[in-house]
Amino acid sequence: MKEVQITGSIVLYKNDYTIVEAAVKSFLSTGLNVFLFLIDNSPGRELEALSAIDPVRIRYIFSNSNPGFGAAHNTAFRHSVQFNAAYHLVFNPDVYFEADTLEQLYNYMEAHRSTGQIMPRVLYPDGSLQYLCRKNPTFSNLFSRRFFPRQLRDILAKRMGKYEYKDHDYGQPIYNVPFLSGCFMFLRTEVLKQVAGFDEHFFLYMEDADLTRRILQRSQTVYYPAVSIYHHYTKGSYTNLKLTWYHLRSAITYFNKWGWLNFKG
Repeated sequence: MKEVQITGSIVLYKNDYTIVEAAVKSFLSTGLNVFLFLIDNSPGRELEALSAIDPVRIRYIFSNSNPGFGAAHNTAFRHSVQFNAAYHLVFNPDVYFEADTLEQLYNYMEAHRSTGQIMPRVLYPDGSLQYLCRKNPTFSNLFSRRFFPRQLRDILAKRMGKYEYKDHDYGQPIYNVPFLSGCFMFLRTEVLKQVAGFDEHFFLYMEDADLTRRILQRSQTVYYPAVSIYHHYTKGSYTNLKLTWYHLRSAITYFNKWGWLNFKG
């Protein structure tokens, strides 16, 4: 195999095969030299069949447990070091994109060496925009966004709009965003090494806020809307009590780490 330019990782957990297949094929449909790690946290190996899509460029790793989102991606990152790739893509199994997407992001990062992380415009499958640039989380923002009744959330719409950068033009680049969504994190490997990957104290949720915040201490972060991807984005913690508990636990971990009285966001 030629020198790998981008490694990538998807963490699996009892996902719909067809949806993950689209994500895998999106990553592989590029003229760049890429290699993908599938880290399976599921109780069984049903999704191992995905590795047959391209046995040369895919490595399936069965966790035999569920260590969490960040820990599983760290497993992939440790294995990816052997390739010495300049970039690593962390992306969700419900993401898909066009064939030239990776080339455009790669070219941007090659031309902007001070950038450690980039996120493209993220769209729902129907083409509507997802507002996934955010300020650093505050307790009040997270609590009101997640638990306030819709009527009260509407009253707080202006404040929440600022938290999600809705006072910015999402059609233009936004620089040094402190919290970029973990659904698609195109990362400079050198910077990812410097921050030692994800903090494994987070089992699920908030690990992307923590990672972006640490990356921004060492390099630029960029929202780059010249490139678009698609994300199903089910917001599972809004409907599943177990996921809600994970979200709460991760929020406590986050604020214990970064402080509970950060009013600036």
